[in-house]
Amino acid sequence: VFTSLPVPADVEQVALGPNGLIEGMRPDTAFFDMSTNSVATVRKIHAAFAEKNLYMLDSPVSGGPSGAASGKMAIWVGGDEQIFNRHKPVLDAMGDQAAYIGPIGAGTIAKLVHNCTSAVLGAALAEVFTMGVKAGVDPVDLWAAVRQGATGRVRTFDRLGDKFLQGKHDPADFALRLLHKDVGLAVGLGREVGVPMRLANMVYEELTEAMNRGWGTRNSTVGQLLQVERAGIEPLAADPERIAAVRDADQEK
Repeated sequence: VFTSLPVPADVEQVALGPNGLIEGMRPDTAFFDMSTNSVATVRKIHAAFAEKNLYMLDSPVSGGPSGAASGKMAIWVGGDEQIFNRHKPVLDAMGDQAAYIGPIGAGTIAKLVHNCTSAVLGAALAEVFTMGVKAGVDPVDLWAAVRQGATGRVRTFDRLGDKFLQGKHDPADFALRLLHKDVGLAVGLGREVGVPMRLANMVYEELTEAMNRGWGTRNSTVGQLLQVERAGIEPLAADPERIAAVRDADQEK
């Protein structure tokens, strides 16, 4: 059984409510929820289904209406890996990037990270582009220029692989002190032309804190360690071979 519904309450009602799926599904069958759900709701439904010898897997999708129509769609699945493998041919018929992410809730976590990233980047792009346009550059000319720069040529999440995920911020490709200077110049230009730069100013404060740690000669990504500390997670030290394997898999597709 597959569902894709607007909000968590809808999914819970369909799954656990009166005459819900939990009452009508035969034991040892699977329910894939493809909604963008809450982790708490997903785990609640999963636990209730397990008591009835039913399987629930969270499997949110990314690709939009065009991806759904063309089959160019990611499907991120959390739950029982054997059940995922059993039903993978069905998932492959829906999207070209069906992947097992981890235990129940892992697919939903991946989707929330993805969508929140999209929202934050959208706000940041609007901020810096309005500054650039108000400072005097034609918007299309500005877009055409920056998309060919170092940031514009890299897929959004690829930039995490070499530094952030591996916890390697030395030696410096581009020193923190230089990025701190550049962002300071950008927010200064925003003030000059009267464009609010709320996100950029927050980033500048973050970079300043990193500078105050004495990290100015380390790589410009080193400020990310501040968020790792605040999140209370262990320092990241991903295996470079795992990173390389993910990239190699991209080349094979």
